[in-house]
Amino acid sequence: MNGQYFNNAGVFLVSTLFGLYILAVMLRFLLQTVRADFYNPLVQVLVKITNPLLVPLRRLIPGMFGLDMAAVTLLLVLQGVELMLVAFLLGGSLPPATLLIGSVAKLLGLVVTIYFWIILIQVVLSWVAPTTYNPAVAAIGSLTEPLLRPIRRALPDLGGLDLSPLLVVVGLQLLKMLVVWPLRDLAGLPAGF
Repeated sequence: MNGQYFNNAGVFLVSTLFGLYILAVMLRFLLQTVRADFYNPLVQVLVKITNPLLVPLRRLIPGMFGLDMAAVTLLLVLQGVELMLVAFLLGGSLPPATLLIGSVAKLLGLVVTIYFWIILIQVVLSWVAPTTYNPAVAAIGSLTEPLLRPIRRALPDLGGLDLSPLLVVVGLQLLKMLVVWPLRDLAGLPAGF
């Protein structure tokens, strides 16, 4: 058998496992930042998954400006390790500057992707079941409201038509094009990273 198949399987496994844990830490960080209800069952799952690594880090890295710097550090380290492992499996290595800038770019891209999907989910749910309570819907509302509220205030009343999600999604895509992609190019991340 060709070793490339094993390398591809290894890249898939590393990317999937690291990606899922990075997603959990990022969601926890974002929910903490917007001061979501931590008694929400969905949030409690994220807390239990991420506590084993975050609690010891918090003893070493204090918060700053109301942000959980231990979570930010953990996200950067996990993303950097993932990039290193993927590069190793593909037969190469990445310089430290590429790891740092590439990690920042990938994490910012993850934030944009998370917000894109949760806004889309929130819009669909508002059409299908606007008055249904669910812990996931409450967490989504906690995350999206800080972005949507200022735009709702600035827009004129359109008789019940809320264009704020559309404007936020357009802004997120512009952020991806003007910040995330240039950072990826600056890092020199190869295609597939």
